[in-house]
Amino acid sequence: MVQLTMQVSNELANRLQPITRWLPTIIELSLAGYTTPAAAVAAEVTQFLAANPTPQSVLAYHISDLAQERLRRLLILNESGMLFEEEQKELDELQHLEHIIILLKAEISLRQEA
Repeated sequence: MVQLTMQVSNELANRLQPITRWLPTIIELSLAGYTTPAAAVAAEVTQFLAANPTPQSVLAYHISDLAQERLRRLLILNESGMLFEEEQKELDELQHLEHIIILLKAEISLRQEA
């Protein structure tokens, strides 16, 4: 793992301090470049992490019911071979987002075991 050092204003440093442990994930979500409605889900996750949740809250976290329903719909369409190109792109982005959340939860679980 690489450690990065940045120079930021005192004001920004004060705002970032409470969420330091979530910054790598927030940055990863910000850099992912979601271009479909999945961007709203990425924003939802980013807002959740920016609220500085406890590790237990992160482990219990699930995307909104609306986002889960959309994902289910896309998966059903995918299974039946009926996805349009833009829907396939959205599904790919949602699966990438899900992968990030799974990795974050796994990291938290490992830290709690140590």
